Amino acid sequence: MTKLALSSADLPVFFEERHAALAARLTPEALAPLAGARDAADVARRMGEPLGLYAHLVPEALGGAPAGPGRAADRAAIDVRSLVLVREALGQVSPLADAIFAVQGLGSYPVVLAGSDAQRREILPDVLSGRRIGAFALTEPEAGSDVASLRTEARREGDGWVLDGEKVLISNVPLAHHLVVFARTGAAAPQRGGGDAGGRGAGRAAITAFLVDSGAPGVSAEPLPMSVPHPIGRLRFEGCRVPDSARLGEVGGGFKLAMQTLDAFRISVGAAANGMAARALREAIAHVTRRRQFGAPLSEQQMVRAYLAEMATELDAARLLVARAAHKRDTAPVNAAGAAARVSTEAAMAKMFATEAAQRIIDRAVQLHGGMGVIEGTEVERLYREIRPLRIYEGTTEIQKLIIAKGILERAAAELPADEPPPGRAP
Repeated sequence: MTKLALSSADLPVFFEERHAALAARLTPEALAPLAGARDAADVARRMGEPLGLYAHLVPEALGGAPAGPGRAADRAAIDVRSLVLVREALGQVSPLADAIFAVQGLGSYPVVLAGSDAQRREILPDVLSGRRIGAFALTEPEAGSDVASLRTEARREGDGWVLDGEKVLISNVPLAHHLVVFARTGAAAPQRGGGDAGGRGAGRAAITAFLVDSGAPGVSAEPLPMSVPHPIGRLRFEGCRVPDSARLGEVGGGFKLAMQTLDAFRISVGAAANGMAARALREAIAHVTRRRQFGAPLSEQQMVRAYLAEMATELDAARLLVARAAHKRDTAPVNAAGAAARVSTEAAMAKMFATEAAQRIIDRAVQLHGGMGVIEGTEVERLYREIRPLRIYEGTTEIQKLIIAKGILERAAAELPADEPPPGRAP
């Protein structure tokens, strides 16, 4: 690759000068140490120093990268458009690096939002340098999309807490130095039919977040093999004692903290998908230009050209949705309490469409490669395996659809005259 496909280049209306400067640093040469690397610990370290990519996971007020004019003092502001550019680049160069980078964000942003000054001083400088890697311990064997049904417990004992339970499919587990653990500190959520994006009422209010050292007594980790060589595993907590100072935020504030964290990074999942799709499209174009069948390059066949047209159009549509959502989040008005308006609907649209489109684009790239597309080790074969988890993690496609529908129905109801019934409800 001589150049990476980054949205700041041809969608400048959504970006600013600082993004162009960042894009200029995200070159194939600069990211070459990550390309093809298999040592996850080394990849994780390099993204801190010397590459400095983790700076985009921490607000400027806490030592991270600038988030734009007027936001230098905002202790929660990260520049989502910068995240988009970084993950677009990593998706093209190293999906392994992208996965580690994403979870470094999930494992540190709760400290940004809810950590004490002491927790921030202890954790964030080493997060920035890459000396410390984090993990986001939310998912359980019986609690995936329905977060409120999690069973890991934290019970009060003296001046601390004792954690017992199991987490599964936790990325960065083999590398992580600290874990953001979500545990139940109140009564179990009542069983209910159906599902939504995480549960309701008492189940949500009973969850609290804790900052736990991965080497603490009572914590054990087990790697899980994946279809792609990413660091992921299972965690068990058996009588794990932590002081009350390990708590992140208020008792019962864990569900809100988890949702705020996921909401901040969800848009960037779409950017990673766009990066992988862009790489697949580039590989497909190169292959059909070189490969000759029936006396001519494959690129001269109408069916092949139709595939390329569909792939390029879907990729551009996905890039536009991601750029719009990121721009809207970064420029959302701030209320009197200092909180920016949420862009959950736009974020869900971007994540859903980009990941689903990338799956289709990469599948077509495999098809255009023919038999070579399923030979282990070829770029499109690897991308075919790499893209699949993105349609699941940080909210499945199905959950994104529920978020989108909820958002558009709420907007429609808000626009109705007071005497008119909401959409879908009889007068």
